[in-house]
Amino acid sequence: MRAARLIKMVLLLQSRPMMTAAELARELEVSERTITRDALALSEAGVPVYADRGRAGGYRLVGGYRTRLTGLARGEAEALFLSGVPGALRGMGLQDAASAARLKVSAALLPSLRDAPDSAAQRFHLDAPGWYQEPATPELLPVLARAVWDDLLVSARYRRRDAEVERELAPYGLVLKAGVWYLCARAGTSYRTYRVDRFTAVEVGERGFERDEDFDLPGFWEERAAQFARSLLRAEVVVRLSPDGARRLPRATDRAAATEALAAAGEPDGEGWVTVRLPVESADVAYAQLFALGPDAEVLEPGELRARFAADARRMSGRYGSPDGAGDGAGDGPQR
Repeated sequence: MRAARLIKMVLLLQSRPMMTAAELARELEVSERTITRDALALSEAGVPVYADRGRAGGYRLVGGYRTRLTGLARGEAEALFLSGVPGALRGMGLQDAASAARLKVSAALLPSLRDAPDSAAQRFHLDAPGWYQEPATPELLPVLARAVWDDLLVSARYRRRDAEVERELAPYGLVLKAGVWYLCARAGTSYRTYRVDRFTAVEVGERGFERDEDFDLPGFWEERAAQFARSLLRAEVVVRLSPDGARRLPRATDRAAATEALAAAGEPDGEGWVTVRLPVESADVAYAQLFALGPDAEVLEPGELRARFAADARRMSGRYGSPDGAGDGAGDGPQR
């Protein structure tokens, strides 16, 4: 365990000019005291780790030291070849660079690991687009990808509803979500997201921008995605749920909204049922979602939605109420 941590510490210091004890402790998930001991151990083993004292100090490697550690375990080699998403790389115009990098890594692997690329590819595959839609690569995606990689400002025209707006953007990162590409960029002093397929023109300038090192793309996207999902929930229904209905509710509706609604629910009644106030996108969407819970959900409000469930329940009863399955004539459509 310690040997692996020491190797990782050397690789971290090799990849950056300097790191503080706090940064190393966070990366390696140990205490700063452990970092001090590890740095001493590396120094005693001949690795030139130098500690700069003071508020702006930290640890660094001196003399251009580079480790000769090139061995990869089988799991590490296979994981390495899972890190690229072929379709996404192709869309950004990076397929040639990725192919060349993979070829070089493959050539450097030990003979016993040469099958790692094929082994990984035959066990895991990412199919990003959703069902029933043709994946499309936005025409301007490669241009934006180049600006993202090179930290270059862009002048862009963006289609928003029935109008086009022009913006100067500092493009921080690209996100592929269910087959749709999004650009996360700084516009002025705020960070925003843009659908790449809505850009009508992009011009990459020669002027670069200062990247905020504290910006965390995965964290930013997760926060904005959650905000977007909640912004869609503009209506509310009151629904009574059986124990099984309460268990299945997060799978049938928005998971976060359902979890919060269940947590805020009162004590179960004498039959074990609970009543929740559930944010939903609309009455129509709520109907489709709650219908999946069948008799384990009873809509109490709004009255119009309850009446719709009641009417459809009568139709279903008419169609399925007869023991022989022939129906009693109350349902719509031809009878047998």
